Amino acid sequence: MIRSMTGYGKKDGTSQKAGVTVEIRSVNHRFLEVAVRLPRSLAQLEDQVRKTVQQRCLRGRVDVSVSVHSAGGSLKTVQIDQALAKQYHTALKKLQKTLGLRGAVDVSTLAGFRDILSISDEPVDAGQLTKTVLRVLGGALTDLEKMRRREGEALAKDLALHLDAIREAKSLVAEKAPVLAKHAFERMKGRIETLLQAELPDPARLQQELAVFADRSDISEELVRLESHMLQFDQQLHSKESVGKTLEFLLQEMGREVNTIGSKANDADIAALVVRMKAELEKLREQVQNVE
Repeated sequence: MIRSMTGYGKKDGTSQKAGVTVEIRSVNHRFLEVAVRLPRSLAQLEDQVRKTVQQRCLRGRVDVSVSVHSAGGSLKTVQIDQALAKQYHTALKKLQKTLGLRGAVDVSTLAGFRDILSISDEPVDAGQLTKTVLRVLGGALTDLEKMRRREGEALAKDLALHLDAIREAKSLVAEKAPVLAKHAFERMKGRIETLLQAELPDPARLQQELAVFADRSDISEELVRLESHMLQFDQQLHSKESVGKTLEFLLQEMGREVNTIGSKANDADIAALVVRMKAELEKLREQVQNVE
């Protein structure tokens, strides 16, 4: 079954004290375009993440966002410069005594000196974190694929409905096709007789020219090709491969045949059916833009 290019996937995982979240969003695009956002510490994974996505997505604009956060612990450590704190304490006590100041030199006082306390990132096993990110990425891609398949099933049903509408209109055109050439022959013959208002100069030659003209109004070949394109279109809707571009090409060819039918068949009823088929083709084009 065909897949949509629209989807969303999200997965969480843990690696030591680090929590990993991967979010993936995809929308329609003519080709495959992958955008990756990673923490600075994981920047070296960008190419690997992009290749992983390219192996499982064939078309669409895919945005991948990876974040690392605390998971049941802290990714930061607090360090205290005890030697510096003692120097501050000694200096403050001396100043207090010299100036005769009241109050206590306690922890809250020392905490105001920012150079005593420092916060740094807790070391994390880079190899283990990389494995976790790629594992969580795989899970998010699986969720994305599930949604794209569900959207694809809905798309396939809608496309089939529009295709059936075209097939119904085409069947009505086919019913009228056998008499088009005859009507064209009689219509043109009547015009010529009216214009000449006399005996035809060369009946045999005129009959031949009228037959050629009438043959140009024959749309049987266009109807056969249109049916062939519709059959291929229907088959592609059940393919597991990326068929979006193929469907776009088939729609282009179907439109070509419908236009030719409209231009060759000088008939009001067929013209109305051609308008109906063109409207359905336009609806198909809009939907096919989102097929992978």
